[in-house]
Amino acid sequence: MGWLGIVVLGVAVGLAGWLFHPRRRASGAASGGLALAVVAALAGAALAKAAGRATGLFYDGELLEWPVCTAAAFVCVAVAVALRARR
Repeated sequence: MGWLGIVVLGVAVGLAGWLFHPRRRASGAASGGLALAVVAALAGAALAKAAGRATGLFYDGELLEWPVCTAAAFVCVAVAVALRARR
């Protein structure tokens, strides 16, 4: 998966994470909650890809790359939306 795949994965996880998060109503789309979720997912997926390649856990195109990047993106979205809703 190249960087385009990371962007597509980040946008999809950000939208899904924001939509299904129980506290999304408190953060709201108008207040930047949706944009925050997408940016958090992009950052999480990109950081997971960079960390995986730096540690030698996986390389471009390996099967392990997708679930690791997806899980990291979901965790980042969950934390970002929850913290945004608490404000």
